Amino acid sequence: MNNIQHWIDGKVVESTSGRTAPVFNPALGEQSGTVALASVAEVDAAVAAAAAAAPGWRATSLSKRAEILFRMRELVDANRKEIATLLTAEHGKVLSDAMGEVARGLENIEFACGVPHLLKGGFSEQAATGVDVYSIRQPLGVVAGITPFNFPAMVPMWMFANALACGNTFVLKPSEKDPSVVMFLAELLAQAGLPAGCFNVLQGDKVAVDRLLEHPDVRAVSFVGSTPIAKYIYETGTANGKRVQALGGAKNHMLVLADADLDMAADASIGAAYGSAGERCMAISVVLASDAIADELVAKIAERIPAVKVGAGNAPDSEMGPLITAEHRDKVAAFIDGAPAEGATIVIDGRPEQPTDGYFINPTLLDNVQPGMACYDNEIFGPVLSIMRVRGYEDGVATINANPFANGTAIFTRDGGAARQFQFDIEVGMVGINVPIPVPVSYYSFGGWKASLFGDTHMYGPEGINFYTRGKVVTSRWPDPAKSTIDLGFPETR
Repeated sequence: MNNIQHWIDGKVVESTSGRTAPVFNPALGEQSGTVALASVAEVDAAVAAAAAAAPGWRATSLSKRAEILFRMRELVDANRKEIATLLTAEHGKVLSDAMGEVARGLENIEFACGVPHLLKGGFSEQAATGVDVYSIRQPLGVVAGITPFNFPAMVPMWMFANALACGNTFVLKPSEKDPSVVMFLAELLAQAGLPAGCFNVLQGDKVAVDRLLEHPDVRAVSFVGSTPIAKYIYETGTANGKRVQALGGAKNHMLVLADADLDMAADASIGAAYGSAGERCMAISVVLASDAIADELVAKIAERIPAVKVGAGNAPDSEMGPLITAEHRDKVAAFIDGAPAEGATIVIDGRPEQPTDGYFINPTLLDNVQPGMACYDNEIFGPVLSIMRVRGYEDGVATINANPFANGTAIFTRDGGAARQFQFDIEVGMVGINVPIPVPVSYYSFGGWKASLFGDTHMYGPEGINFYTRGKVVTSRWPDPAKSTIDLGFPETR
């Protein structure tokens, strides 16, 4: 049985807290290990290691930082399968999905390799007579990341790649449900040549989170998780004077207009709703079907669901794995249980006939769902797709914009004018046009609006560079000392 510890100052450090949590293999429903839960003193030790390393890392040249990240890119690429295997063993997602997660994380390391260009400032010669003005961006110091269970490799890479590239040192608090992947990434960073203390992994629970949020040496906190926790992270972190980006939950809608290719829309619905057992913040959980084609679309989705192969993530033919814990499985099942009493129709019920071992629920399809129902109002975070019937474009847009979540959305249509109007009208941070999961590539930035984001900065890409740096503007003059005079007037440029 694995005993997962901390990574502090370039090495594995045995916990002294005396507290642990179980780690499970969700496909088998069996405990596979334990993970340490940090004490306040252990949090302080990790932050101290990061703070001690910060001056040297900040002074490291941009080229050297990029070189280390290039090496990390090569190591992650060479170890894709091992990372994916570790991921599958503790999260449960199928290996192909895990490999995709690694690939998207790798993209963010590749983006960060361009840090010399990304950190270029501006220069204005002769802004005033003999005066030059230029801007620079400088690292914050020690920054922290708090990451979710559903992407234990990708989301940490979203954060630490840019943070390190910008010259910060990093303390990561991963999910205690699947903590092994980041320990392997820590080893790879060390192999890449990252100095000890620049990257630290702190296993833990709320004790660790709260201490990071209040620690005076932590300058910024990045978070991805549920909306209630994101709100707490943002409010607590900012109250303690920190810069915070906190990405929350979602209820992503896909609007299917009457002119859409329904086979394409049905295929997209299956992939976007049931991939990773619905445990994605960008999963499509609601299809808004135009009345004219709703019956046909529901039939097409329903006929495809039985073909989805559900099983252990490491089985070669599995397309969807289990949920993360028994408690979460039961929570998802409860939403299905309550749907008929609220007026929804269960078209495909994923509760019967799931594998007896592990935390499985098969793909489920609900029809006639409406706002106000628990299955609509809540982020289920499981393999449950809800169909809501709408009159058309205007009704669909109004429904999406009325929802408090605003992470991602999509429209399926052949009408270019409708698609363009949709991207103009919709109040959601990430939009897909005939693309069901519109996760931006690494050189853009990821994040929603409204209750899906707390703070004003999105994750990774250019906004990530801005988040992990502070701007400074320098006004410079090198006058002839012999011509120096006293001038009490306001500075002039002309």
